[in-house]
Amino acid sequence: MTNVLFVTNDFPPRPGGIQSFVHGLALRTPGVAVYAPAWPGCAEFDRRQPFRIVRHPTRLMLPTPAVARTAAGLVAEHRADTVVFGAAAPLGLLAPRLRAAGARRMVMLTHGHEASWASAPGFRAVLRRIGAHADVVTYLGEYTRTRLAAVIPPHKLLRLAPGVDVAQFRPDAAKAELGLAGRPVVACVSRLVPRKGQDQLIRAWPRVLRAVPDAVLLLIGGGPYRRRLERLAAGHDSIRFTGTVPAAGLPGYYAAAEVFAMPCRTRWKGVDVEGLGIVFLEASASGLPVVAGRSGGAPDAVRPGETGLVVDGEDVEEVAQAIVELLADPEKARKMGAGGREWIAREWAWEHVAARFHNLL
Repeated sequence: MTNVLFVTNDFPPRPGGIQSFVHGLALRTPGVAVYAPAWPGCAEFDRRQPFRIVRHPTRLMLPTPAVARTAAGLVAEHRADTVVFGAAAPLGLLAPRLRAAGARRMVMLTHGHEASWASAPGFRAVLRRIGAHADVVTYLGEYTRTRLAAVIPPHKLLRLAPGVDVAQFRPDAAKAELGLAGRPVVACVSRLVPRKGQDQLIRAWPRVLRAVPDAVLLLIGGGPYRRRLERLAAGHDSIRFTGTVPAAGLPGYYAAAEVFAMPCRTRWKGVDVEGLGIVFLEASASGLPVVAGRSGGAPDAVRPGETGLVVDGEDVEEVAQAIVELLADPEKARKMGAGGREWIAREWAWEHVAARFHNLL
């Protein structure tokens, strides 16, 4: 049996899409151990996992000699044939040291930030060096593949996108529990940061209310942008902030909505970009039509006109029109949501993703 060591900065209980992606892979990989940073609540989380987790003492691991020594020691102790880097940059720089410790295969996952590195002069050389020591470098979709191919040998690139638990995320009746019975709900699940577009949803909301006066906007998640967003939303009783919601509670919020909207946008001339957006996939699995911003790989998570709409996240009017179009035509929204759920079950369910991952291992 092949033993596998995950070396990753992105792992629960830290919340986020990459974290749930890496955790989902680890759960479905036999003979696995994980090396990840400490995070509040990690001791309790680790006790519930069916594999060993070794925690770095701080919240961030960099390719330092100390991290290299610990990772190399785990390769030897775990007799790991394969090392999986939860994100290629920057920890993929440890690959030569871990080969010397006995690992034979290096698999590196990439997300949105590696696509940004590929187009930034200083970081491009580092990413090229990382790729030179990899056996496999994964990409999320066509957007990230195109950018990575400029610095990573194309024969090393294989597609691996997040999986979705279609049994967990499903249509359900959850409005009453949230006190939203009878009201149309638009949900956005994401960290509260500028790229995700919650500010544009708030700016678009008065236009939405003119067409659908009883609509409610749920902004689900926490983050550094919250205070500014709350100031922007002042006076709008129909905009609600939930704060951070545990992963187990998220399906209920999706199920309470009619529409999912995250009008993400690219910032800093392409440095801050959406890699894919697992929340779009979770929303589709929940039977919701999605409104996605045209940023990076986000359109790869939508089939325009079939599972949702893709908009310019910088255009408040376009964002509002897309939301109103779906709220005002429940049958159209229902068909898109049903089409999205069928698409997720067919192509994005964890069983398919796990099979692809095992093949590349």
